[in-house]
Amino acid sequence: MKHKSQLWAIVLPVLVLAIGGGVATADSSHPSDPAQAPAVAAAHSPGPAQSATPGAATPRPAPVWQGTQINRLSRRADMFYESAWGVGELRVKAAESGQIIRFDYRVLDPAKATVLNDKKIEPKLIDPKARVVLVVPQLEKVGALRQSSTPKAGMTYWMGFSNPTLAVKRGDRVDVVIGSFRATSILVE
Repeated sequence: MKHKSQLWAIVLPVLVLAIGGGVATADSSHPSDPAQAPAVAAAHSPGPAQSATPGAATPRPAPVWQGTQINRLSRRADMFYESAWGVGELRVKAAESGQIIRFDYRVLDPAKATVLNDKKIEPKLIDPKARVVLVVPQLEKVGALRQSSTPKAGMTYWMGFSNPTLAVKRGDRVDVVIGSFRATSILVE
């Protein structure tokens, strides 16, 4: 029974979009009772008043996917990091069950982004709520857990911060400091 409801959760939104019903919400696309699913699909299908001919109805513009809004920085912050530091798409994610906190960024202007890849500067991840400062670990055979090659436009670079006590958790807001570069209030995914 569980698999049947999961199937309807996948198939029904696709049917609604294919028929031209627009964007479906979770309430209308996933009925709590699988027996109600045909009724929901019938409600979204074009009836006799709605013809499927191209000239009869004005088409709705397709929704533009913009990803999850909760993890994004504001547009003003994006523009600042792009113009001042030549980087964009800043993300912080917990990896390896929270033992490593990964910071990713895409280089847009290599000349401005050189400070982020400088081997001489030690990056820090600061969590003001947990009152901790994390650093990039220096492993014996691997070296630092970061990319430090010459930045190239369009490439995504990363660095991993050691979080052995699991003080930084998903949902925390952190700051990343690399020399004079400072990215503030980034949500840990």
